[in-house]
Amino acid sequence: MIQSMTAYARIEHKADWGTASWEIRSVNQRYLETYLRLPEQFRSLEPVLRDRLRKRLHRGKVEVNLRVELADKADAELQVNKELAKQLLGAANWLKQEAGNGEISLTDILRWPGVVATAEQDMDAIGVELLTAFNGAVDQFIEARGREGDAIKAMLETRLDAVMAQVAIVREHMPKVMQYQRDKLTNRLAEIQGELDPARIEQEMVLLAQKQDVAEEMDRLEAHVTEARRILKKGGAEGRRMDFMMQEFNRESNTLASKSISSEVTAAAVELKVVIEQMREQIQNME
Repeated sequence: MIQSMTAYARIEHKADWGTASWEIRSVNQRYLETYLRLPEQFRSLEPVLRDRLRKRLHRGKVEVNLRVELADKADAELQVNKELAKQLLGAANWLKQEAGNGEISLTDILRWPGVVATAEQDMDAIGVELLTAFNGAVDQFIEARGREGDAIKAMLETRLDAVMAQVAIVREHMPKVMQYQRDKLTNRLAEIQGELDPARIEQEMVLLAQKQDVAEEMDRLEAHVTEARRILKKGGAEGRRMDFMMQEFNRESNTLASKSISSEVTAAAVELKVVIEQMREQIQNME
């Protein structure tokens, strides 16, 4: 499957501990670049996230954003460190006996650090859930890339058909063009006074035909179209290969334009350049 480098996906995960949302977006980039924005308490997930992205993506500037809202712990069950509380009560009673007066404040005992605590969120368990949700977000992201890629593929196939149409136009006009040039040269030579060497005339005709013959360029364009269609059918991360193919297409269209000797061939060469540029712009989005 052909995949685009431009895509967006968002997934939300809800649990007893709170809610989390993953957002993944990407744009064109020559290589794979990943940018992660994570809450401080989940920074430890960053190496795992980068590794999972590298295994499933090849190119693009990918931005990943994680938002987490932990549930309010106001109604969480209080946990009392009984052993510490007993030690504090014993120490307070001893001080009272030594001093001979004073009162023991239970509130002060409860306020002592470590005596009373609320149940802490298990960040490791939350991290496991977040990674599972991340996998789902990446799946959606790749599906979005695939849908964009299908649209790119359809457009490229249409443009490849347009290239073949221009090749057919040039092939159709070349015999007429060559005959016109032959007649033109013959008439000019006929105007020259004196005897002409038939062998020399034939030699000049051959040289002219070689300079103006574009059959080789047409053959190569057809071969490039066949190869481009094979790449599209194969699918995968073929953006760089298709970009190279566009360079080859441009080379042949430039040669055709330089050999153009009729308005029809010139128009075909210009149209080829337009179609090739349209393909090149879309190929910049291919992974």
